Amino acid sequence: MEVDGGGLSLGVLTAVANTAPAVSFFHPGFDSMKTFWHSRKMDEQDDVKIEVEDPEAEAQADTKVKKLRAELEACRKESREYMDGWQRAKADYVNALKRFSDDGKTLELRGKIKAIETLLPAFDALERSKEHGDIPEGFMAIAKQLESAFSSLGLEGLGKVGEKFDPAFHEALGQDHTDRAETDDTITAVLEKGWKINGSVVRPAKVRVAHFAST
Repeated sequence: MEVDGGGLSLGVLTAVANTAPAVSFFHPGFDSMKTFWHSRKMDEQDDVKIEVEDPEAEAQADTKVKKLRAELEACRKESREYMDGWQRAKADYVNALKRFSDDGKTLELRGKIKAIETLLPAFDALERSKEHGDIPEGFMAIAKQLESAFSSLGLEGLGKVGEKFDPAFHEALGQDHTDRAETDDTITAVLEKGWKINGSVVRPAKVRVAHFAST
């Protein structure tokens, strides 16, 4: 065997090529139609598997979505009911507090009025005595204490000569003729002083009222 330039000789390479079996697509053992058809069939089957959807799975998914939506709507409805109930309870609580507060104020006012009504006769007697100037010196201190107590309770006097007659605060016990139209229906005399507390009349003032008669 000759070596040409460190390699195999051309004759040797030719001999090896002639003796080696030829590999070709047309080799008696290679069926190209069968091989390519089988490959194409596999590709088609893969394509079919990708494109075809499972109707049963889709139906199950739709059922689950509908169920979830129904559950969500039920939760929302329940939440609204809880919110409405809470708001009603809050309104009832606020109204109850207001009612209790009003009831407490009403009871407090009634207690004050009852106490004032009990003390009024003694106070009226002292007031009349002062007007006539025959009140004993010792009773002056008592009169001042009663006045201070009435003032601290918020008691206000009703009935002054010259003010307009108001049937809500005054009780007319007689009329006096007047020649002036501008004084018509005004108080000419206070027979008994009236009292009110926090807008509530404890006792109306007993008065006489001017009456103008046009000729």
